[in-house]
Amino acid sequence: MDEEQQPPLSSFRWLYGGVDLVVRTEHGAVRGTTDGDVMVFKGIPYAAPLDGARRFQAPIAPPRWDGLRDATQYSAPVPQAPIPPLPAVWRPGDATDCLTVNVWTPDRGGHLPVMVWLHGGAFLGGTGGTDGFNGATLAREGVVVVTVNYRVGYEGFGWVDDAPANRGILDQLAALRWVRDNIISFGGNPDNVTIFGESAGGVSVATLVAGSGRRGLFRRAIAQSPAAMYVDEDEARKLGELITGPLGVPATASALAELPVEDLHAAQGRAMAEISANRAAWTNNLPYNVVLDGEVLSELPWVALRGGVANGIDVIAGFNRDEATGFTVDLPAEARDLEGLVRDLNLPGSTAAEYRSAYPGVADTDLYTVLLSDQLFRMPAVWMVEAAAAAGGRAHLYEFTWETPQRDGVLGATHGLDVPFTFGQHDDPLAVEMLGAAPEGFDELSRAIRQAWTSFAATGDPGWPAYHLPERPTRVLGNPVALACDPIRGSRQVWAPRFPELG
Repeated sequence: MDEEQQPPLSSFRWLYGGVDLVVRTEHGAVRGTTDGDVMVFKGIPYAAPLDGARRFQAPIAPPRWDGLRDATQYSAPVPQAPIPPLPAVWRPGDATDCLTVNVWTPDRGGHLPVMVWLHGGAFLGGTGGTDGFNGATLAREGVVVVTVNYRVGYEGFGWVDDAPANRGILDQLAALRWVRDNIISFGGNPDNVTIFGESAGGVSVATLVAGSGRRGLFRRAIAQSPAAMYVDEDEARKLGELITGPLGVPATASALAELPVEDLHAAQGRAMAEISANRAAWTNNLPYNVVLDGEVLSELPWVALRGGVANGIDVIAGFNRDEATGFTVDLPAEARDLEGLVRDLNLPGSTAAEYRSAYPGVADTDLYTVLLSDQLFRMPAVWMVEAAAAAGGRAHLYEFTWETPQRDGVLGATHGLDVPFTFGQHDDPLAVEMLGAAPEGFDELSRAIRQAWTSFAATGDPGWPAYHLPERPTRVLGNPVALACDPIRGSRQVWAPRFPELG
């Protein structure tokens, strides 16, 4: 139906407490709901359903719809395998109309900063449609919040001979184009968009900031615990063969589409076991990574940022102090072999001794966790900020230090613990598992983080100094919130030879 043939918006009016809960997007009208004083619109398509071979191809625009589309429920998640011990997110038979966005707005008539959330999940799983990412509390700080479903697993990041790499990132770009073209109808300013995300979402943020496809789609970026999940095309192809080879199918979009989704996802588990058994042969220990394809991204983000590709984009990046404790706490002492980890990561043989010198009195079994925290998340965050600042950009670094009382406190400030604070949501099941019930100090720290993030989205200033040498100012997000200079200096110096130009 052409624009001039569509029914007038007044014919779709749906009032709740005097508030009009109908918005017309470029593809059709949607009806939302309310969460207190915030209007909510869920499950709005930004790309076509993932039917047939389209599961493995670049996203295309969704079909237009006539009449009024209900936007009061999250869409189905994208296809994915369960990630134990978490409950299954996707189930066979779920709808294919899953490339969607969810919008929370406090003022449809405003011209507010926009914050677009990219979820984590190691590119293996996850969804933007979950109560843990309920954007209502964050929106009440004066922003429009958008969460995104994007493809994960083989659909999003596996090698396909006749399709582009990084399809999950292409989905994110398509969602950002949807924001650019539609968010003004929800009270958002399309010229003031901030992307933010954690873990694999932080990887996505770093990729988008340093990549070539995001021109004009966002102005600022927050990378929470970004990881070094990047491989070249040759390794991406070999990783794909680990998964598709035993299945006996060619890596083409049409052939892969013939496989039951659950069979393809089950095969990735066997590939992960093989990667773990021969860790030193691979760049990362996961089957899915951002591919340096020359299209979405040409080189590591911190190398590209050092060259000035993102000048004009304000950046926050940071890490949790004890990122890897959740991965190592249940390992027996003999498995936490510092020297073995150095070999598996293909680091110089002197690295173990350098860590012992940087952290005197810390046992090797604990240094194993420190090194893994650095390799996985802490150093990528530091590199991102240092590179952006070195190129003359405005960048800010933070360290999250709040310690969870769960597991008798041994997890400390572990990976992912910052996410409930970001959204101000501590009572969804995953948050309760991570934080415990009624966590002490949650409200105060959550408010401080939300105000810093939304202030940054509005003005570029989160409330602490931009990163600069030699002080390296870093916001410490704990109880209390404080300012420190170069808080993980020992680790940074051990890793500095990897990128001496950042020095």
